[in-house]
Amino acid sequence: MNLRNHPLPIAQRVDHRKQSRGLINRRTLLRGTGTAIALPWMESTAVWGDQNEGQTQPSVCPQRFAVLFMACGVHTDHWWAKGEGSEMELGKSLTPLSNLTSKINVVQGLFNQNATGVGIHPGQTGNILSGASLQKGAELKGGISIDQLLANELGQTTSVPSMVLGCEQPTTGYHETNFSMAYSSHISWQNATSPVPMEVYPSLAFDSLFDNKGNKRNKSILDRVNEHASDIRRSVGYADRAKLDEYLSSVREVEKRIEQMRGGQETAAQKSQQSGKPLPTMDRPENGLPEDIREHMKLMCDLIAIAMQTDKTRFASLLLCRDISGLFYPFLGVRNAHHSASHHDTSEEWERISRFYCEQFAYLASKLDSMQEADGTVLDHSCLMFVNNMWSGSRHDSSRVPLLLAGGLGGQLKTGRVLDYTASPNGERKLCSLYLSLAQRMGVSIDRFGDAETPLANL
Repeated sequence: MNLRNHPLPIAQRVDHRKQSRGLINRRTLLRGTGTAIALPWMESTAVWGDQNEGQTQPSVCPQRFAVLFMACGVHTDHWWAKGEGSEMELGKSLTPLSNLTSKINVVQGLFNQNATGVGIHPGQTGNILSGASLQKGAELKGGISIDQLLANELGQTTSVPSMVLGCEQPTTGYHETNFSMAYSSHISWQNATSPVPMEVYPSLAFDSLFDNKGNKRNKSILDRVNEHASDIRRSVGYADRAKLDEYLSSVREVEKRIEQMRGGQETAAQKSQQSGKPLPTMDRPENGLPEDIREHMKLMCDLIAIAMQTDKTRFASLLLCRDISGLFYPFLGVRNAHHSASHHDTSEEWERISRFYCEQFAYLASKLDSMQEADGTVLDHSCLMFVNNMWSGSRHDSSRVPLLLAGGLGGQLKTGRVLDYTASPNGERKLCSLYLSLAQRMGVSIDRFGDAETPLANL
């Protein structure tokens, strides 16, 4: 996970005078030995940020951005939507989003100019979040990705500027197109020449998120903040006590699942050291990754959700599968690995794979939407994006990309729509125009990003 060298914020102390009156500042942290987690939103909270004595201000919640990535296209016959709001109709592959139609935007027809006409796979992937022109050969050269630009500008108020996670190990070497396979393995780039290190082990991601080092791992993070949590419980009403307990239980549930996986990761690391065989070259579960990819993806989504709810980070990327992926899906009744299956992208098997990845997006969106925050939910104050590097895997067609948005970004995005740019001129359907629009709506003062100098129209 990315823990770049940003300064940590100075932890705020609890104002016990406000606690005694039931006014708990939203930025109060549950503090314990070597850890601190933000309180969930509660009715006793008057404002997200600092509050002057005796004043009541409107609640201001942070904006958040996260992206989930799938490679090698979708089943194009079943990836569609029409209508709006609760009346929106969804193609078969998008049905996992049926309960969220009022909070999503299905975006059609956007494309990445520098990912076309350059050959297949790596050149279509390494710039999916940057729009940069990629360089072939031994020297990597592209551009900063939108998640990292936002983290650089806005991520310094949290202890973890951004989370960069993956469910499949990166691969090395060169593709037949002479592009480095690093472009196929990473979507998050900290600058033109360096991908952000991606964490694929849930236990290590959790430890980095909550600063679990050494013997701290032997004690639950909730045990460490329990004394302070007890003080908070005595200061709030019944409804908020129940909300706090539910919040802490959700943290503990994820922590327990992490503990079950930690042993496998540590054993794999020992085997790798003894054999001299690098972990990335080992197959799961020998490499310590969860054998069931469903559990791996779900746990990574849970980590993003809990990181945002506890305000550990506001920016995240999750590479569900890398380009030219070798993942298998026996639970879907699919015999071929991901990349091979994508070459038969009109088959029923590929539709099941496409729908499975939409389910991961729907799961995280629903999780964020279940977390109440001020006058809405965490999802309402976020923008969650799903993107693929190509439309058709059999044709390696990146002339448009599948893209979904969920959440209203704190009122900055109207939702419940189908936005179709397919018939627009190329200059008006740039993927980077979307990124520029999102950055500007989050308060970042830039007038261009990647190959875009104008925001996306009608967003």
